[in-house]
Amino acid sequence: MSKKKQGGKLVQQKRTQPKYLGVKLHDGQKVTTGAVIVRQRGTKYLPGMSVSVGKDHTLFAMESGVVKFKTRLGRKMVSVVS
Repeated sequence: MSKKKQGGKLVQQKRTQPKYLGVKLHDGQKVTTGAVIVRQRGTKYLPGMSVSVGKDHTLFAMESGVVKFKTRLGRKMVSVVS
């Protein structure tokens, strides 16, 4: 006979929720103050004018305007233009 009890199946299968990362507002779309533009892990997109970074690297608008994406020195940047 076995001396150990069998391990439960749910212990082995870890269940995780989706994180819903990615670009939320695209180039040319209107944005309001505080709206999330990009949810990311690490700084894949850098903040430009009127864009700030949250503690989980989320980019959000500091003022209302239009979202603009551009590439500078091989890095993608996000700005909000009035």
